Amino acid sequence: EMVYKLSTKNQLADTKWIKPGQVTWEWWHNAYVYGVDFKSGYNQDTYKYYIDFASKFGIPYIIMDEGWAKTTENPFEPNPTINLQELIAYGKTKNVKIVLWFTWLAVENHFNVFETLEKWGIAGVKIDFMDRSDQWMVNYYTRVAKEAAKHHILVDFHGAFKPAGLEVAYPNVVSYEGVVGMEQNIFFGFATPDNNLFLPFLRNAVGPMDYTPGAMRSAHPKDYKANWVNVMSVGTRAHQIAMYVVFESGFQMLADNPYNYLREPETTSFITSVPVTWDETQVLDGVAGEYVVTAKRKGDKWFVGAMTNSKSRDLTINTSFLKKGVKYKITLIKDGVNADVQAMDFKRIVKPISPGEAIDINMVQDGGWVASIEPVK
Repeated sequence: EMVYKLSTKNQLADTKWIKPGQVTWEWWHNAYVYGVDFKSGYNQDTYKYYIDFASKFGIPYIIMDEGWAKTTENPFEPNPTINLQELIAYGKTKNVKIVLWFTWLAVENHFNVFETLEKWGIAGVKIDFMDRSDQWMVNYYTRVAKEAAKHHILVDFHGAFKPAGLEVAYPNVVSYEGVVGMEQNIFFGFATPDNNLFLPFLRNAVGPMDYTPGAMRSAHPKDYKANWVNVMSVGTRAHQIAMYVVFESGFQMLADNPYNYLREPETTSFITSVPVTWDETQVLDGVAGEYVVTAKRKGDKWFVGAMTNSKSRDLTINTSFLKKGVKYKITLIKDGVNADVQAMDFKRIVKPISPGEAIDINMVQDGGWVASIEPVK
């Protein structure tokens, strides 16, 4: 709370238009969709496919990352393989809005772009490659946030330094990268459970974090292979899903290939049920760099996420945060019996639970555990 309390107060008179939410992301897998009848890539058919997928699961946004524009210098000219106005109109029929990617320099050289984006009907921008934090660049962030807000545009700063409260003054700033996140697993495998378990205590503690979770190919470190077709996460499937509860971001990505989500509806339906804003947060247990268990509430529904580092972990938590006298149902996803060797192994369980009931959480190395708990209607 220190960053929040020391930040400049909200500068926007109207914030009702600001709608954080989940978002698909094509660049993490280079738009290599499959199981379709068209040639995949940064083209019209592929982006319509992302819109259809987002609409099916109630995901409010898609990102059109590097590749949507003809060049990285001109923010007004789409790639010839894309009819942007048609995609915007198509998205409206599906209740899906578009977020466009830009380099920071393209925005700086065409600062009237926000006015144009508002006229087009674009919901947000992902601005990239700042990669520095000198005073000029810090001021640039503020200028962007202010101008974007004037035109009802959400902002995600990628290639960014850690947040320092700008999102309090301008809540249209919904996230920042500034983290060793999943993008680092395309080529390097740096985003490991040993790294991930510092993030809730350090990086995410000072503001929203665009880690870009959602990998559907999971591996332990010894099995990880870098590639840009079938990209992998390091950690178990349950570890990956738990990030949607443990990590916070106003734009929370589904970074993987839509086909991988479509063929596992029980995983995808859980991921897309997790809110990106919360009414209450309780840290139930944790040690920085080792493990964390967090409970978060939205309305009368609770979500609990647990993650461990490269060591297996057996924990017990108490559900005293649940309202007494109410009957609840828990839907949990945990490491499967073979997850210690096959990181994609998980088990889903649905059962009744009573307020105050103890829950045993068993995680393999690099593992996780996640649950939703809701009143029985």
